[in-house]
Amino acid sequence: MPAKYSHVKKRTTNPKKKAAATIQSGKDSNRHKKLPNHLDKTITNAMSAVSQLERAIAKIFLIRFEQDIARLFSTHIFCVALIHLPTFMMRCITVGGPSWVAHNADCEEIKDFFRSVVSMDLRQAGERVSTKSVLWSYTALREFALSNNVPVCRKRGLHSLRLLPHYDSLKVHMDSLEAMPHAAFTKPPHLGALTEGLEALEEACELKYGEKSPLRSTPPPGWDHQWRIKVRMGYERLAQTLWRVAREFDVSGYGCVLREKLTTKWCDCGCSTDHLGEVCEKTVREDEEGSGVRSGKQREWDGRGSGVLGWETEEEEDIWDIDLDFGGSDSEEGDGFGSEMTIAQMMEIRFIKAEREKEFGNAAFRRGEYQRAVKHYKAAHSIEPELPHYQLNLAAAHLKLSDWLEAEEACTKALGQHRSIKGYYRRSKARRMLGKLDDAVQDLRAALKIQPSNNEALDELLSILPPDDSSRLAPSSSSLATSSSSTSPAPRNAGSLYDHLHLPKLKQPKQLPFARSSNDDRKIKVSSIPVSYEVPLMPAGKTSTELKSKDLKTRTESFIFPSWEKYSVRLATG
Repeated sequence: MPAKYSHVKKRTTNPKKKAAATIQSGKDSNRHKKLPNHLDKTITNAMSAVSQLERAIAKIFLIRFEQDIARLFSTHIFCVALIHLPTFMMRCITVGGPSWVAHNADCEEIKDFFRSVVSMDLRQAGERVSTKSVLWSYTALREFALSNNVPVCRKRGLHSLRLLPHYDSLKVHMDSLEAMPHAAFTKPPHLGALTEGLEALEEACELKYGEKSPLRSTPPPGWDHQWRIKVRMGYERLAQTLWRVAREFDVSGYGCVLREKLTTKWCDCGCSTDHLGEVCEKTVREDEEGSGVRSGKQREWDGRGSGVLGWETEEEEDIWDIDLDFGGSDSEEGDGFGSEMTIAQMMEIRFIKAEREKEFGNAAFRRGEYQRAVKHYKAAHSIEPELPHYQLNLAAAHLKLSDWLEAEEACTKALGQHRSIKGYYRRSKARRMLGKLDDAVQDLRAALKIQPSNNEALDELLSILPPDDSSRLAPSSSSLATSSSSTSPAPRNAGSLYDHLHLPKLKQPKQLPFARSSNDDRKIKVSSIPVSYEVPLMPAGKTSTELKSKDLKTRTESFIFPSWEKYSVRLATG
């Protein structure tokens, strides 16, 4: 018996009744071989209606889940700009001077660092948002039922079959959700300006470099009377860059565990919603007892069901930034010690295992063993599917093996999480070899929209164009540098190239009210500091289930774990 029906008790069959039923069945076998057509059609229609209802409920949960990720992570990004960007800017100022960030806030070095940390933060979206989102959506569904006089069991909660007469109303709500713009990261309207962050930054600059600094008698070069406006404009531009980087990521690629349950494992017979009610109903009723109950019509489909503590206030960040140091269930991610490990620890081990597989793959790739590299990259992604760069590594290996379809598929998966230059560029190469020239051009244009000055993408796009078109552009080595592997000439004028390729023209940065100095031309390097972890060592011949955590030996290993706390900023060499 499947686990989801295990609560149904079997009745002991009376042998005499069973025998009698068998005899009777034999007598009537000719009369009951087939159900009447009208009855069979009625059952089919009923099952189809239930299936449609379940699909609509699952879709509602999924869309609201994406909205919740976008909203809570947007609040997190705002708090990063408020708390961590001033520290990041101080480190850049120490290397480049007060106006360096204002002139270089949009440079690729800064954006690549932001991308790496945002990607690491987003891999936690499932653990941080899914449980809350399901509870909020169930509460909203429950209040919709109560407002329509649908009974809700105190123990087992709401069963979706009771909503069947109200399917049309649910369908209207689902359609309204689908008609909304795709969930994306944007500053929540209730949050104000970054005033506190700017004030903290100016105070730190004053203490370290200002005229009243106790650390020096005179300000260092570049710290003139305009340093405050230089710092302020640098901070504003840095925050804008952070939001642009965040918008490269797609919420629909995260929260894979819940997403899979809602798309491929959601049962059409109604039992999924039934079990969901068993889990959520107790929590909802406890919340009602603690915070009071409003009438159903007031709560039907409102922001987050019964309301969330801190929602649309400054405390909203606490909803995302909860402490993950609570126990997890038994899981392979914890090497058999899930019951004794916290969620945070299990996530660390999951990342370490995936990174180890990636490093094995990188070593094989450098040796030219591309098949072995594919194996390791696939293993890394299966361990940690919330990080897109494993699929990009996989695509690179497939391109070396001329496996164009596999390379295209890997890039598409990666782009479903992060719209990256590498993803579009590598997919364009695979699609070009598959003869999908229009799709390849579209990918290259998408890559150049992210980074308009990317020479490899420009050269690749020029090489795909018909010869008659590209020959109209006269070559010149002074306009845009081409890569060493390029076979296409660079254009005489960058503007004519972008017009010819139907690309948006390069936007010139707004003029700053202060001149650019030689210090502003410096190149910096932002590097994440390796973090040491205690990695479990499994004895030969032993499985994780045969050991206890106290008997487990560990080894210290270092891994790069991009974060807003552990990184260094220094002048680039060479």
